[in-house]
Amino acid sequence: MAALVAVLPLQGRKPRAATIAKFSIAPRFGGTSLVVEEAEEAPIPRVGSLARAWRYARARGGDVSIAVVDSTGRLRGRRAGKRYISASVVKAMLLVAELRRLRASGEPLDDDTARLLEVMITLSDNDAADAIYLRVGDAGLLEVARRARMRRFGAHGYWASSGITAADMARLFARMPRLLPRRFRRAGLAMLAGVVEGQRWGIPEIAEPRWRVFFKGGWRTTGTGELVHQVALLRRGGRRVAIAVLTDGQPSHEYAVDTVQGAARRLLRAGPRRAGVDPRS
Repeated sequence: MAALVAVLPLQGRKPRAATIAKFSIAPRFGGTSLVVEEAEEAPIPRVGSLARAWRYARARGGDVSIAVVDSTGRLRGRRAGKRYISASVVKAMLLVAELRRLRASGEPLDDDTARLLEVMITLSDNDAADAIYLRVGDAGLLEVARRARMRRFGAHGYWASSGITAADMARLFARMPRLLPRRFRRAGLAMLAGVVEGQRWGIPEIAEPRWRVFFKGGWRTTGTGELVHQVALLRRGGRRVAIAVLTDGQPSHEYAVDTVQGAARRLLRAGPRRAGVDPRS
């Protein structure tokens, strides 16, 4: 029996991942028959990769949560519904809220606003975040949460005190291109891709250059130790993956960064850590 393999679209529906059509030529009385079997490609990250990432993260101690929206669009995770203080990852929501506000009011993205948003995302500048929060408030954040289908987001009167979960942040980044208004989408994504080198630890350090990475990190000291979060959208060809790793109660900032990076490495099956990036920035 001969076998051929080709990539074909499924009739009647759009495949969520590239679809492999397997052809088998089987002998039959009076000739041959062509048997077609369709199978989806394995999702990225694979189920086993998430299990390995969780075993690693759980052994690190403190609080860790992982969520992924894989390349088929399925949400998976471990302790993904646990709520954390948002720290600076919520600045990605402020970005969406402000750009949606501009679109709704018919205003342009002027130079001053563009600069505020750029330093808020690429440098993680808190003063810029304060200025944007004064414009959009909790109402703007809650509207973004609703449109992103976040289920446990909590607004508490200041952007950095918002409550987030890994599952919700993965949902947010998986939908990020659609959440950004079309007229401002390129600018918004460029900011999320343009985070400064000193903050490109964790997921981007593992994923690049194989994937294009749009991400935001956050860190602060809490009552239980060091908190470090990172959330990213990865794109390669037609594939998209969203990853959220949230931590708290870590013994040091550097230890927490290693926790995020180690989980990302196991999710993406990448190689050793690249030297030359300062995780403390």
